[in-house]
Amino acid sequence: MSLRTQLRKILPSISITEQEALDAGDVWLEGSIYQGKPDFGALRAVTEAKLSADEQAFLDGPVKTLMSMIDENHIQNSKHLPEHILEFLKKEKFFSLIIPKQYGGLEFSPYANSTIVGTIATKSSAVAVTVMVPNSLGPGELLLHYGTAEQQAHYLPRLANGRDIPCFALTSPEAGSDAGGIPDQGIVTKGMHDGKEVLGLEVTWDKRYITLAPIATVLGLAFKVFDPEGLLGTKESLGITCALIPKSHPGVELGNRHDPMGIRFYNGTTRGNKVFIPMDFIIGGQKNIGRGWQMLVSCLGAGRGISLPALGVSTSQVALKSASEYAAVREQFGLAIGHFEGIQEKLADIAGKAYLQESMRVLTTEGLGMGLKPSVVTAIAKYHMTELGRDVLDSAMDILAGKAIQNGPQNTLASGYVAQPIAITVEGANILTRNLMIFGQGVMRCHPYLQSMVESIHSESPTADKEFNRIFRKTIGYSVGNGLRAFKLGAFPFLASGTSKLPEVVEYEKAAQQLSSKLAVYADFSLLVLGGKLKQAELLSARLGDVMSFVYAAMASIRYYEQKVSESERAQAAPYFHYATRYALSEAEKALHKFLDNFPSKAARRFMRVATVNFSHRMPKISDDMIRELAKASQMDTTFKQQLTHLVKPTQGDGHDINEQAYKAKMACLDSLSKVKKALKRREIKAGVSFDDTLNNAFVASVVSEQEYIKLVDYNRKREKAIRVDEFDFDLNLIADESTDERLKAAANQ
Repeated sequence: MSLRTQLRKILPSISITEQEALDAGDVWLEGSIYQGKPDFGALRAVTEAKLSADEQAFLDGPVKTLMSMIDENHIQNSKHLPEHILEFLKKEKFFSLIIPKQYGGLEFSPYANSTIVGTIATKSSAVAVTVMVPNSLGPGELLLHYGTAEQQAHYLPRLANGRDIPCFALTSPEAGSDAGGIPDQGIVTKGMHDGKEVLGLEVTWDKRYITLAPIATVLGLAFKVFDPEGLLGTKESLGITCALIPKSHPGVELGNRHDPMGIRFYNGTTRGNKVFIPMDFIIGGQKNIGRGWQMLVSCLGAGRGISLPALGVSTSQVALKSASEYAAVREQFGLAIGHFEGIQEKLADIAGKAYLQESMRVLTTEGLGMGLKPSVVTAIAKYHMTELGRDVLDSAMDILAGKAIQNGPQNTLASGYVAQPIAITVEGANILTRNLMIFGQGVMRCHPYLQSMVESIHSESPTADKEFNRIFRKTIGYSVGNGLRAFKLGAFPFLASGTSKLPEVVEYEKAAQQLSSKLAVYADFSLLVLGGKLKQAELLSARLGDVMSFVYAAMASIRYYEQKVSESERAQAAPYFHYATRYALSEAEKALHKFLDNFPSKAARRFMRVATVNFSHRMPKISDDMIRELAKASQMDTTFKQQLTHLVKPTQGDGHDINEQAYKAKMACLDSLSKVKKALKRREIKAGVSFDDTLNNAFVASVVSEQEYIKLVDYNRKREKAIRVDEFDFDLNLIADESTDERLKAAANQ
């Protein structure tokens, strides 16, 4: 009995669903990470993402106008999105960011799509999700790639100008993460359509969690097709199929809503019982029956790599801007709270992770903009960027404390805090994404021989043994090479290569090489020792996926620092860059050690430690000095910090505007404030009952000049407004705090 035959009894074959998923995407930078040799040359050769003139004009025009129209407090206290906002979205083509210009769409790049969605999300999650869905996985993208010419000509112009609003229904009560197990079905049969008997499908479905379903005019639907009467051939089960059905079609049920955390985007159900549809309703026509899963997984890049990560980035940028400005103007015990190390620890974590988020957003959308469909990278982006968004927002809530938990127009965090968990449930729950997808798909996609080997093991070809032996020899050579490289870099880390022109980057480039070399060995041993059981060993495979993810994040951080930071701003950006890159590398190393600590075979565990010389943590650490440095940098009004919070667009009178005015007013009078505090310390003046009184005493004592006094009073007026929270009457009707405004104006006039 040959080795191939023995392995055939042990290793499961690749299912049709798995094969379609594997065939649908591209391997990009993650392939080199998995194979132990991160390709920094390919990283630096990636085409830089920039907004075109049309894209920038859209941000400066319609997006800016939309931001001024949004009253998030009103939306969250209403039952519906305001009709004038929906009409504006249709009129200005917010639903056609990905539709080509020839059909009346805007045809924007993935980077622009991400920037637009992220900008809107800083103001309103509900509006952002409403814009996101038509430009993500759904009828528009499926039609672009798979629709017939007639379907494209009919639907795409209507989707572009908002005459049709699309939704896409995949999730069923019985099939969520296991999308391939959907119970909804269509039976091939004949029926009446437009007064004629035609061949079609009798479809029954029950779907939930479908965004835009309550207001959709056209329904994208995934279901399984069966042909019990053999009308299409001899095969009965034909597989998952996607169809496009008008809401007006008889039997279609749309309109019922869910209530997702009180965030007022439209989300709901759709049902149908034995609804007859003609073959023309299938996306791409009858020839695409059974191709639905392949179609879906090949189009997941927009949702996983663009929209959902954009929500995470927007959360981080709001958190950084809100927390840093509040920490600078809020004082306790005679000091701005940003001087306290407990606050600084949280603030540095927010700033470093916000930098990491933006780096990953830019790099991932650059890859998509090159026409790639890297499903592992987009899964990495979706999982880690939504999770980082949650981490960062929790820290910001801690810093703003009481101000953060009081609802009202002035609260910049509450809506995002409530909405953030929604992002981790879309396009597969985050637990699924981390535990099954990142490494589960990565091991088959990124290993140079594994997929071919599995195929040869289960092949019925008479030359299968010969083919298997050829691939097996290559695999052995590949694994031995991985082991030798990992041992060399583990025993002699100075031999790792670094090609960056910036000295401060080289150490991180070398560290990524060392981590990646260990990953390659551990992945090989996992396959050797566990074989097919690795699929069920989710805790182990998830940790290997974390290594891939965080090395990718470190590469993104390096690219952003090298390419997106101008030479004049390197000093401003350095604290952000060092924190973010060290965080990513240390998390990757932590995952490697957790993997080793829990590997089930003691002998294999010991061998892997020795083979990779991996007995202790070596990655550069985040020190207390680095935390203090970044916390201080994040409270300064630098051009780099503005770049890192560019998605946040304050509009007059909103919470961001109020906070920013107070912050900038303080930055403009730091020297004057220092004079007042020194005079108080030397007892040259007395502290007043209020800070207004103290400022008046300083002016009378000539500690500050008239011009300085005017600036200080203006700052204090804005500071008081920034640290206050909204008030409501007993029935929770918002109170316009005119008395406070008048008092502050009087103080300023004085």
